[in-house]
Amino acid sequence: MIGKVLRGRRPHGLIYYLFGPGRNEEHTDPHIVAGWRHPAELEPPLRPDGHRDFRRLNGLLSQPHAALGPRSLAQPVWHCVVRAAPGDRMLSDDEWGRLARDIMHRTGLAPSGQDDEAIRWIAVRHAPDHIHILGMLARQDGARPRFWNDYYRVREACQAAEEQHGLRRTAPGDRTAGRRATRAEHEKARRHGRQEAPRVTLRRAVGTAAAGATSEEEFFARLREAGVLVRIRYSVRDPGQVTGYAVALADDTVSTGGQVWFGGGKLAADLSLPKLRRRWDGASPGPPSGGRFTPEERNAIWEHAAKAVQEARDQIRRCAATDPGAASDAAWAAADTLYVAASALRSPVLRQAADSYARAARMPYARIPRPTPAGNGLRQAARLLSRVASASQDSTLDVAALIANLAALVEAVIELRELQHHAAQARVAAGRARCAPPRCDGDSAPCPDRYHDGGLHRGARRGNPRGAQAAR
Repeated sequence: MIGKVLRGRRPHGLIYYLFGPGRNEEHTDPHIVAGWRHPAELEPPLRPDGHRDFRRLNGLLSQPHAALGPRSLAQPVWHCVVRAAPGDRMLSDDEWGRLARDIMHRTGLAPSGQDDEAIRWIAVRHAPDHIHILGMLARQDGARPRFWNDYYRVREACQAAEEQHGLRRTAPGDRTAGRRATRAEHEKARRHGRQEAPRVTLRRAVGTAAAGATSEEEFFARLREAGVLVRIRYSVRDPGQVTGYAVALADDTVSTGGQVWFGGGKLAADLSLPKLRRRWDGASPGPPSGGRFTPEERNAIWEHAAKAVQEARDQIRRCAATDPGAASDAAWAAADTLYVAASALRSPVLRQAADSYARAARMPYARIPRPTPAGNGLRQAARLLSRVASASQDSTLDVAALIANLAALVEAVIELRELQHHAAQARVAAGRARCAPPRCDGDSAPCPDRYHDGGLHRGARRGNPRGAQAAR
């Protein structure tokens, strides 16, 4: 069950839509299932011509907002859509009504027992699988309502309903997921022939650059080398102080010709500049990038990375039950290694694995885990790998060993998140560890089929460094 919160200016148009036939005649039997008064008192009556009369309902809903006068909000309409998952059983009107009242209570918009003081609201059901909650953001006692983090409170109410009614379980709103591309972004990407929305491409580019950098100057330089446009934000009080950044693709523009910019925090919670600075804190500068190493040095880098990954896996399994914080740091740092390994291997499938794993790596609510030796070792290995321009001339066995250990590390992270009851993170971590072998498209050097299936090889997950070759 999911809930989406929207804001608007006028309730009249929304009410007409909720009680109307819908855009494709999909609305059936629209009626009120809950509200600040009994639904029978609020239901719009039928006029002699068979149409609903909404004048009384509109007036009642708008009265507290009108009474605020100049103190009223510019967007006073609070609109929440709550939908059950496909395949869930059909809830009754009473069950939907109880969920609506729980949402209003948890958000603080209409706490239980304050029907005559809190905001005025209604919940309308015009389809079997969802309801719409409409409220006016003006309390009847003359005050503005407080509804900080209302989206997360709606998420909590939906999860409580899932447990109570035995519905399909969904992920908590814990900010571990990256910001999803909007429907408009997806449609624009399709019109321009893109395989993915620019937001997704930029999140991957920023994550890869951050993994290989040791400072913000190097981070911005790596982004520019990757063809990403960078806009740095400076402090208003101290013009020399950098307070943030935004990124864009050169060919992603608006109708007026300007770029579409995304701040780091809008890509993912751990990609804001303050969070990145904490990641780089204490990092020692590495050798210059460009792959200027002898074959022996390059193979030593891959071997060192494989060993760091193995140590991190052991650390996670040791600390999963006794010290989850220490285990979480290694899990978070593993995302860096996955990103830079995908870049060095030039493997689109391993790149997708890194994208999928990123959510499992993050701590809930954008917290940064305390540094640990295992996590620092992974981050250092990622920075060394980022200096390797390509794996085409490197030892197949060393690269395969790294992929094998990465697969085992992901399995350890899956176990960690399951112990922490973070089912959504465990599920996305497992998603790329158990997919079928892709075909070689000839664009990778060396071919990704030599090292993994779907990013992480089944044979390798059993602890066999040669599994990626033997399975062929």
